[in-house]
Amino acid sequence: MGAAGDGWAVGTIDEMGEGPGFRKVRRALGVSAFGVNAVVMPEGIESGFHYHDEQDELYFVHRGRIEITFGDGTSQLLEEGGLAHVAAATHRRLRNAGEGEAVYLCVGARDGYVGRD
Repeated sequence: MGAAGDGWAVGTIDEMGEGPGFRKVRRALGVSAFGVNAVVMPEGIESGFHYHDEQDELYFVHRGRIEITFGDGTSQLLEEGGLAHVAAATHRRLRNAGEGEAVYLCVGARDGYVGRD
């Protein structure tokens, strides 16, 4: 799968699994500084509402359309290339709002920006 060297690794979502569900990007590429997963969501499927105690999340829609509904009832539709930041304690639910599979990347972390390191 992919390739790796001293301090780097590359791969593809397709190499990390088949069918719907989570692709463990963190494990596959050896990421230790933040959480990161790709999610393949079948047409018509939605996650349950959830939140986190500590980590904010950033969502990036790679393929398809994802609707995010927040705890206050607001919904936002993200097209391919769309991004959303959600604070840890904010309730959110994601739904595949398009035809066919949707694929999104979710990055989670806490404690903020390190600066121009």
